[in-house]
Amino acid sequence: MSRLVSIQVGVPRWNVMADGQRWHSAFFKRPVVGPVALRLTNLEGDEQADVGNHGGPDMAVLSYAFDHYADWRAELELPEMGPGGFGENFTIAGQDESTVFIGDVYELGGAVVQVSQPRGPCSKISKRWDRPDLLRRVEETGRHGWYLRVLQEGTVEAGLELRLTERPHPDWSVGRAWDAFRWRKREKALAAELAGCEALAASARDELLRAVER
Repeated sequence: MSRLVSIQVGVPRWNVMADGQRWHSAFFKRPVVGPVALRLTNLEGDEQADVGNHGGPDMAVLSYAFDHYADWRAELELPEMGPGGFGENFTIAGQDESTVFIGDVYELGGAVVQVSQPRGPCSKISKRWDRPDLLRRVEETGRHGWYLRVLQEGTVEAGLELRLTERPHPDWSVGRAWDAFRWRKREKALAAELAGCEALAASARDELLRAVER
């Protein structure tokens, strides 16, 4: 069974690294206690600093596998790393990049969501934990997370079960989709195949097609 362990939201703020470098982001999230409204473009109380690359209907909710945190805590020796540590809105137990597929539809409380694309790791992950090597580790391990679009607005809260109702693309796990996207300039046939996946976010499909046509 897949279960929503926790929900996190955040707003843009200035953050300071150990070397004094300042960066503006909503990566730091706080846990939500009780019900929260899930809208077509975001959770109530959640915002993005870089609206050009984050947010919108195809990236309404960022999800991350709860089970990854035990591995990260051991590997990085960061006992404080836990839900919300990768900037995610939903921390989910019983799912990961190998068991979630592009286009999967889930009922979650009164809402209905669909997996829209893999999360593309970015430098903010390293900045958040002041670990320059963390971005590379995320790419190598494939523990990057995935985005959801909202098909039906509703109220959600921690502890709810995610009930799978549709799986239109069983060949495209989130992990395989990320590999195809990551190596799109080198593996153009695979990139073209993924671009034909109608449930994939439009911006990701466009980027794949641009790589194929070069």
